[in-house]
Amino acid sequence: MSRTLVIGDIHGGFKALQQVLERAGVTGQDQLIFLGDYVDGWSESSQIIQFLIELSGKQNCIFIKGNHDAWCEDWLSSGNSPDLWLFSGGKSTVESYRNYTDKELEAHLEFFQRMRSYYVDDKNRLFIHAGYASMHGPEKEVYSSNYRWDRTLWETAVAMDRKLSKDSRLYPKKLLLYNEIFIGHTPTLDIGISYPAHKANIWNMDTGAAYTGALSIMDIDTKDFWQSDPLPFLYPDERGRN
Repeated sequence: MSRTLVIGDIHGGFKALQQVLERAGVTGQDQLIFLGDYVDGWSESSQIIQFLIELSGKQNCIFIKGNHDAWCEDWLSSGNSPDLWLFSGGKSTVESYRNYTDKELEAHLEFFQRMRSYYVDDKNRLFIHAGYASMHGPEKEVYSSNYRWDRTLWETAVAMDRKLSKDSRLYPKKLLLYNEIFIGHTPTLDIGISYPAHKANIWNMDTGAAYTGALSIMDIDTKDFWQSDPLPFLYPDERGRN
């Protein structure tokens, strides 16, 4: 039986990605939705991109673009490497590409360019890296960078009164647009949670793999989830983004 599985921010942790795919028992029949931030942090960013390119040829995969992916795409395209990116994990990504040929770099750039800003499935579930500011949803967004940077969607859900019903006039209208919303970008560790966090109708899948947390994968229908070991245990000689 095929499943749809959603995967949080990986941040260069290829060992963690391999672990969660194995622990979830992923087969070629499963659909995989990746929420972005494949790179920047641990030492295997380029290896992840190569693996995902090959994986997409074997099964149905949807790749959402994160803010770190946009930085890496810009670097691959123009050579631009701002200090903010390098200090935010970009340095390890550049190092991971040290021995790549021009042809391989071009293939990776094309992969980044094909990534989606967001995806809505046939059950009106939204998959997006960070969020959106428009009251009318991401398709009406004025600034496309909000797809990759906006934290107000998650902050609104975290701060909401849990007793607030959807038919209340106080219920945030942005959240009523979709049955469920799956995001990454903001580590659940920030609110003391080490597993996929559910607030209002939002599932946050970024369980801090860039830092001291694990990488998570979830069956979007059953809400069963699997996690890797915490990343510092998988990369004991590295700092990640810590």
